[in-house]
Amino acid sequence: MKIETPFTKLSPSDIPRPWLQVVIINPHSGKEVNVLGLVDTGADECALPAAYASILEHDLQAGRRKEIRTGNGVTNAYAHTSRLKVGDFVIEETLIDFMPNLSVPLLGTKNFLSHFILTVDYPKRVFSLETRA
Repeated sequence: MKIETPFTKLSPSDIPRPWLQVVIINPHSGKEVNVLGLVDTGADECALPAAYASILEHDLQAGRRKEIRTGNGVTNAYAHTSRLKVGDFVIEETLIDFMPNLSVPLLGTKNFLSHFILTVDYPKRVFSLETRA
């Protein structure tokens, strides 16, 4: 599978970035949400704003609590088992951090990008994700 996607501007004043449409699924409840996630090679894990926990029927604070160091300082995160779907590709039951101080979904390296070959063409403002055959 190969997905090629242009960079996206979320607002007229924004700079184009590698945003990707992803479906996040709670494997226990079956609830799912479509999100536009930022492909973030600087993020170790996938992370979602805390508000998504209730949409997916996760009890936010019942998740595995941990402290995370971000560019904005130290914050709490609550990890919950989730499933990620990109096109026909599914990442089965992986931990996603739900963070109260996060404003956008982040697609990180360990539990998302490690499944793909990522190619970024900044001059053309496109990127691609490819799985091994």
